[in-house]
Amino acid sequence: MTVGTLWLVATPIGNLGDLSPRAVEVLGSAAVVCCEDTRRTGRLLQHAGIRAERLAVTNAHTEFHRTDEVLELLGAGRDVALVTDAGTPGVSDPGTHLVAAAVAAGFAVSAVPGPVAAITALTISGLPTDRFVFEGFLPRSGRDRGDRVSEIAREPRTVVIYEAPHRIERTITDLAAACGDDRPVALCRELTKLHETVVRGPIGSIDVGTPRGEYVIVLGGATADSTPVDDERLVAALRSELAAGASTRDAVSTVATRFGAPRKAVYALAIADR
Repeated sequence: MTVGTLWLVATPIGNLGDLSPRAVEVLGSAAVVCCEDTRRTGRLLQHAGIRAERLAVTNAHTEFHRTDEVLELLGAGRDVALVTDAGTPGVSDPGTHLVAAAVAAGFAVSAVPGPVAAITALTISGLPTDRFVFEGFLPRSGRDRGDRVSEIAREPRTVVIYEAPHRIERTITDLAAACGDDRPVALCRELTKLHETVVRGPIGSIDVGTPRGEYVIVLGGATADSTPVDDERLVAALRSELAAGASTRDAVSTVATRFGAPRKAVYALAIADR
């Protein structure tokens, strides 16, 4: 019995010319193209001259509900293509659940490789690329965020992070407080577009400018002589947490966990800095 294939198709992260001929072929022959935004994907397909049979919204909210329909199509011998707004499906974008379900049901899953913002930023960052980790988007607040930033500060490999424009300044501040002002970083935005921008330097002196577009942060790994934790760095981290709306208690907990500092000592600094 003939069964279909779930295709993960990478789409341009900025420059429409990066859509590959093979991607055009697969998107044009699929029974349905699952996408985050039918309008955005529709414009891409129109630009490429693709007459898709059908578009179906498959985003973070609908991916689970779309699964049964996709499996039914695959079972009927039809191919299904999955795309996201930009880049490779499943990389900080929908796709993971759909792939797992297709694999569990015994269907073929394949990919049309192409652009990934994380890899693009890494390769042009000027930082080591032989060993790296991908963190995606950081938790927005609370202990989870503090724990993650603390882990990143101790990570010896190059770290790649995604961030939204309205959170980029706070994230850079938090990373600088945890890693030390001298940690090298490359801040990338508008990748492959006309106004592509890459700012490189010590994280403590990076100028974000006017935040716009999604960012990729490429952070140098920790070294044996990384800046030690002192009261000044702890106070800076506390101020960042408080400015973001955390209570004194939560700020103390987050900072103490992030830096591995005694909670009582961090609390004393918070009280003295009021």
